[in-house]
Amino acid sequence: MAVTIKSPREIELMREAGKILAKVHAGLEKELRPGMTTLEVDRLGEEMIRSFGCIPSFKNYNGYPASVCVSINEEVVHGIPSKHRIIKEGDIVSLDIGVIHKGYHSDAARTHAIGEVPEAARLLIERTRQSFFEGMKYAVAGHHLHEISNAIGAYAEGFGYGVVEDLCGHGIGTHLHEDPEIPNFRQFRRGIKLRPGMTLAIEPMINMGTADVLWMDDDWTVVSEDMSLSAHYENTIVITEGKPEILTLTDTEIEAGIWK
Repeated sequence: MAVTIKSPREIELMREAGKILAKVHAGLEKELRPGMTTLEVDRLGEEMIRSFGCIPSFKNYNGYPASVCVSINEEVVHGIPSKHRIIKEGDIVSLDIGVIHKGYHSDAARTHAIGEVPEAARLLIERTRQSFFEGMKYAVAGHHLHEISNAIGAYAEGFGYGVVEDLCGHGIGTHLHEDPEIPNFRQFRRGIKLRPGMTLAIEPMINMGTADVLWMDDDWTVVSEDMSLSAHYENTIVITEGKPEILTLTDTEIEAGIWK
């Protein structure tokens, strides 16, 4: 496994990429509303990315046709935007987005409640996000990679949720997907030792019901097998000597003290 250690200059470029991506997420969050098509979301997202002089990481990646993965309700990830898919009051909508800034990627996802949603849906979103931060407690040099996985999985499973096992996080840098793979569920090996300069995209995908998923006929969209709601929360981070640096937090998240 070839896990790259980024130089201070590379980390600075990824930090810039992360800040831009956070602005794109914040901008799209303000625009989301009932009646929008997922294609409109994608077009807005691509316009924002390119307005910063960046390239969408996902567009044409392995044939994916859009810049923003828009996944609704039971869709876990990789929903393909469509003029026929309309966002409705009460939906939960996951946006997974990546940008390339001066050759370096950042990758982040958020799940949003559209208007009033059931309490169970709100809690799923909140707890999926918190599972990421439970993992962050172990994203420190000297710890092992799978301590992150174990913490994410233990927290989410404590609520009876299904932690998706067929998809995982990943290293990131000059490529969108680099080593190592980062599971979100309990592992029986420790995994690699974390070192300063590692850059990782950690992304819990949590289902309200079963952990099992299916791929739809478009070969991209992943749904929960029992069609239960699914939430997704992802950030690009850097391993340091101390607490990890999270590169893709929005200003609202920073002001709220979500990561102290």
